[in-house]
Amino acid sequence: MQSNAVSLVRKAEDIPRDVFRLFLALILGASLVLGQAVRADARGAPESFADLAQQISPSVVNITTSTTVAASTERGPIIPEGSPFEDFFRDFMDRQGRGDDGAPRRSEALGSGFVISEDGFIVTNNHVIEGADDIEIEFFSGNRLNATLVGTDPKTDIALLKVDSDAPLPFVPFGDSDLMRVGDWVVAMGNPLGQGFSVSAGIVSARNRALSGTYDDYIQTDAAINRGNSGGPLFNMDGQVIGVNTAILSPNGGSIGIGFSMASNVVTKVVAQLKEFGETRRGWLGVRIQDVTPDVAEAMGLADAKGALITDVPDGPAKDAGMVAGDVILSFDGAEVADTRELVRRVADAPIGEAVRVLVMREGKTQTLSVTLGRREEAEADEAVPAVAVPETPTEAEVLGLTVQPVTAEMAEALGLPAGTEGLAVTAVDQVSEAYAKGLREGDVITEAGQQKVVRIKDLQDRIDEAQEAGRKSLLLLIRRGGDPRFVALSIEE
Repeated sequence: MQSNAVSLVRKAEDIPRDVFRLFLALILGASLVLGQAVRADARGAPESFADLAQQISPSVVNITTSTTVAASTERGPIIPEGSPFEDFFRDFMDRQGRGDDGAPRRSEALGSGFVISEDGFIVTNNHVIEGADDIEIEFFSGNRLNATLVGTDPKTDIALLKVDSDAPLPFVPFGDSDLMRVGDWVVAMGNPLGQGFSVSAGIVSARNRALSGTYDDYIQTDAAINRGNSGGPLFNMDGQVIGVNTAILSPNGGSIGIGFSMASNVVTKVVAQLKEFGETRRGWLGVRIQDVTPDVAEAMGLADAKGALITDVPDGPAKDAGMVAGDVILSFDGAEVADTRELVRRVADAPIGEAVRVLVMREGKTQTLSVTLGRREEAEADEAVPAVAVPETPTEAEVLGLTVQPVTAEMAEALGLPAGTEGLAVTAVDQVSEAYAKGLREGDVITEAGQQKVVRIKDLQDRIDEAQEAGRKSLLLLIRRGGDPRFVALSIEE
């Protein structure tokens, strides 16, 4: 029997030449498309991550911090009998093997980091080293060096350390996080659960995630990230750092495949400022803003629901430049503004003390204003000092299913937290609340909300209000339990 292909060609001889050519072109085109589709479907995981792991390992470090917890000024229990903390403190002390002899003790914590220059600059998370008396760096080779703190940025949870080494240190470069696509392979490395150097692989699950911080730009990944991975690097397949592993969403504190790494394009700017100044220096416009929703856009006669709507203009650079409530910022320094998040980041990255052109929509007409930016850190410092001292009330409140009150020195000591720890102690948890379902319990201490410190009950409520005004669905809390920090995101939808 002859092949069907031969039979087809014989029959094709009777077909007009131009029709036959079209027929062949269609077949060839379909074959090419099919071939490309097959190749795309067949593209799988690398055969091995071993070469990459070998390349990056020398630059990743384990970080051990230690803090001296001050001695108690009195012996015996310091919590009144019948206190809601009584059982928790007793169990906690028993687990830690701590008596009531009043002797000072050391508290240790573990994290990860990575070397970014041969002269010993190291990047990690702020929450890894916050409040530490001593910071020790363990290298992949086994060498250990003490580190000094160069600077921190709690808003992005980034810290910069420095070690002095006799020999140049192996380091890793930053990559461009904006080039990462959902589905790209990534590798995380660090010190999970204190087990030592460990590598995990996964993909980019999502981009541009915002948990609750003002400058959030997280890469979401399913590469395993656990406690102790905080501050460690997230690599692309070229061995470049495209994120700093910072947080996980988990009902039990372990990895369930939802981890977040602060994008490198945010981190590099923070690190550059910490290296040069020892602190961040962000631009400040001086306005309160909200996103332009479709209904607002329609009401204001805007063609598109984009930009940042100004709701208030207190004293500051924007007011000096003539901005008023009701203006919609459409572009900043020549770049279009999609929403409030984008405007906040653009302003933060802009140079302080220099004039910037801002395009606003006012009463249906566009207008260009020239604004000389101030420094955000100075503005926030001024706002932190009230004109009149107001008594702190109330001393206890129920928020997000939690009953909280400011931490006292006695509470901090009994909880095994560093001396001087500030925050809100959880005295009760509603058992039908999301907070309880996510593992929060009596004795936990909230030290940050929205990546800003909380000391008073008002601080927490302000962070909730800010997040709701910004359209956030959840608020990220930094919880400490016996000195061990972890992030928990709680819903704030009304």
